[in-house]
Amino acid sequence: MSAAATKVAVVYGTRPEAIKVAPLIAALEDDERFDATAVVTGQHREMLDQVNSLFEIVPRYDLDLMRPGQSLNSIVARAIDGVDDVMLIERPDLVVVQGDTSTAMAAGLAAFNRGIKVVHLEAGLRTGDLDSPFPEEANRRLLSQVSRLHLAPTAHAAENLLREGVDPDRVRVTGNTVIDALLTASRWVRPSDDPALDALLTEGRPIILATAHRRENQGDAMAAIGSALADIALARPDVTILLPLHRNPVVRDAVIPRVEHLQNVAVTAPLSYADFTKAMAAAKLVLTDSGGVQEEAPSLGKPVLVMRDNTERPEALAAGTVRLVGANRARIVAETLRLLDDPRAYAEMANTANPYGDGLASRRAVAAMAELVGTGKREADFVPA
Repeated sequence: MSAAATKVAVVYGTRPEAIKVAPLIAALEDDERFDATAVVTGQHREMLDQVNSLFEIVPRYDLDLMRPGQSLNSIVARAIDGVDDVMLIERPDLVVVQGDTSTAMAAGLAAFNRGIKVVHLEAGLRTGDLDSPFPEEANRRLLSQVSRLHLAPTAHAAENLLREGVDPDRVRVTGNTVIDALLTASRWVRPSDDPALDALLTEGRPIILATAHRRENQGDAMAAIGSALADIALARPDVTILLPLHRNPVVRDAVIPRVEHLQNVAVTAPLSYADFTKAMAAAKLVLTDSGGVQEEAPSLGKPVLVMRDNTERPEALAAGTVRLVGANRARIVAETLRLLDDPRAYAEMANTANPYGDGLASRRAVAAMAELVGTGKREADFVPA
């Protein structure tokens, strides 16, 4: 490492953030121009630790911020204070935040208030609706106001930023680092954490992988999702629905009573990243309200039905790898059965190139950061094949 290496603090707190920053941290650690420090807030405690272990990341700071029942404002306040303490100790040149979580927004604001350049990884995503997803849409917009370098995953995301008046010289299109992580994980050869999962994935029955957790879907919408999964299971007893369910009791109480009596619905605890990647690879199709899964599954050739009314990832809609079905019970069932029963409809979604990345996003991000601090030049923007 050079004596004049640029000090970079990478701040993250949730499992999706950890997955997306893991390849960037590895790329920074391999580049002598940078001295990278991993800072975790612990917003997703157990799931975050799993990802750090899988990617062999040892955080230098663990703020361990989560408390039972705390509000969003409490999370943000504690994150700002915790990150600020780290800024005073480390005095980094750059702070990298990822995506649109409360951790990311708080860390970006803390760095900005200390006069530290903020680098926003996965910048420029927008739904156009400030309340959906909540609070992510507001977080990502706020981060755009304090960031000095915007690492947009796609050209569409970059265009969103330019329309909002962001300086074009501060915007780079890198592709999404989640594809870098996925391609790394797909090469891992290891048994599942749960032997029963391996048995399920290899028994030969078609598998539908389903996830649901979004805050805006809690309540009646989550109940409708649970009912739709039950309808699908009853209509297609030859299919297994694998449902790794979020630990949030609001989610579990809405879904489990609707599916627990069905033998072809396998409800599990949240899967480790390695196991979830394995499950995606084995699945016939994916039902989700997650953002990251919309990016990952197409790389594995899996059609995705998104149980939300809008998405900040329209590239997949345009490419045809993703279809919005909302939290509408009848529509979820109809679209799922169509994909199971219509080979042409299935092929149209499964055999489409992923618009989100090629596995080189971290390299482009590091080059852009080097240009920002005057130690290198950017690489050409990512363009889908």
